[in-house]
Amino acid sequence: MSLTLQEIQDFKGKYPKQIWSLFFSEMWERFCFYGMRGMLVFFMIHQLNFHEKEANLQYGATQAFVYAFTFIGGLFADKILGFRKSLFWGGLLMIVGSILLAVDPHVYFYFGLAFIIIGTGFFKPNISTMVGELYKEGDNRTDAGFSLFYAGINLGAFLGGYVCVAIGKGYMLSSVIDEAHRWNVAFGLAAVGMLVSLINFHFTKKKLGPIGLQPGHPDAIVKTKPLPKWAEYAVYVGTLLLIPLIQVMVSKTEYTDYFMYIIGPATLVYLFFEMSKVSAAERKKLVAALVFIIFSIIFWGIYEQSGGSLSIFAAKNLNDSLVGLTVDPNGVNNSGGAFFIILLAPLFGLLWIWLGKRKLEPNTIIKFGLGFIFLGLGYYVLFATRFFATDGVSSLDIFTTALLVITIGELCLSPIGLSIMTKLSPAKLQGIMMGMWFLASAYGQYVAGLIGANMAEARENAGKAEALLTYTDGYKQLGLYALIAGVVLILISPIVKKLMQEVR
Repeated sequence: MSLTLQEIQDFKGKYPKQIWSLFFSEMWERFCFYGMRGMLVFFMIHQLNFHEKEANLQYGATQAFVYAFTFIGGLFADKILGFRKSLFWGGLLMIVGSILLAVDPHVYFYFGLAFIIIGTGFFKPNISTMVGELYKEGDNRTDAGFSLFYAGINLGAFLGGYVCVAIGKGYMLSSVIDEAHRWNVAFGLAAVGMLVSLINFHFTKKKLGPIGLQPGHPDAIVKTKPLPKWAEYAVYVGTLLLIPLIQVMVSKTEYTDYFMYIIGPATLVYLFFEMSKVSAAERKKLVAALVFIIFSIIFWGIYEQSGGSLSIFAAKNLNDSLVGLTVDPNGVNNSGGAFFIILLAPLFGLLWIWLGKRKLEPNTIIKFGLGFIFLGLGYYVLFATRFFATDGVSSLDIFTTALLVITIGELCLSPIGLSIMTKLSPAKLQGIMMGMWFLASAYGQYVAGLIGANMAEARENAGKAEALLTYTDGYKQLGLYALIAGVVLILISPIVKKLMQEVR
């Protein structure tokens, strides 16, 4: 017999039992996604013979489309598919994309990427929403649940981010896998991770009661008229018809430029139209939400060098010794942040509670500002790698210290973003505001690609020592921008706090 929503939400103890199953589905999906993301730039340069500038732009375009599609995937889940079917459909598309890359990553590179982009758009926003529905409104255990879920995301990112690229480069299992097939196995591993995620979710569905059911289903949480079956099939067919278009748009990065020039302003115009219909108090909160969104674009633009320029920097300018162990520097770059989040997230949760009890906890805007300041300091540590270099090759230990400082910045900002969007948006605009938050991430990824391309442009064919100086100069510049943004945010915090009214 299916559980009711009441029975699910009246759980005893700290966590609902369903959260563990959702945790594992998300963990394996992130293994697939971060495995693919971590391989992209290195693979493009060393296997597809891309120039570094081209690889950075390509990386930015791919990531921007992934995040832009979470907006569209969330919309279709809300209106037609429901969260469960949306998640399953997205997972299947990601498996197909990863299998294409595993069969022949040289031939099916863009075709496989197009499947993964759309698949992630359908998967990513919807599993988080289901976690939220396990809790009653106002349940003070919700934050603990999301912290656990965030750890699942990062456990998958840590494993996928290290293992896939290390196999491709021959740092792992090189005695078992011959050189000609290393990349096929690495991409194939991402498909296996996604398959495990979907099998796990299939067995979870029974325990979810009405959560995530399709709109119009008799047991669905929000009651609406049943939809005609053709509407669901139209989404599936429409998605598949979109794939060749996405393939073309991703392969030619100038199309990404046009897409980004249009979608942001169009969404803003629509938001301003919606803002004209809400009360003055609600409008002020939405203006505050926009401040967070604009600053988050700057944050992710600087932070997201990890998949682009830092990937090239790790491959060319770092040794492979971390605290005396031989490891793949690209693997450390891809998975170091996730490792530190798993380590530090629980401590940060306890720190905010401890400060809160003493009435010392900084408000959301100050936390955002601190996020930027730690991000800036992390980039100054990256700049400092030049002082530990011999013949253009620097210390992986110092680089990893920079990742630690940057992760502290992420922990001040990222977990708060989603919750502040829900708190500042009126109920009927929650979907679009969540979409705008993801769209801001898309712009951040896009900006990151442009920044990385600019750094690469300055040093095509440069020797290692010259390359190290050019890149570290760029990181110093980014560190300065992050520090300025953090100080500005802290200075304007009283104004934003006023706009937020009673929201903490």
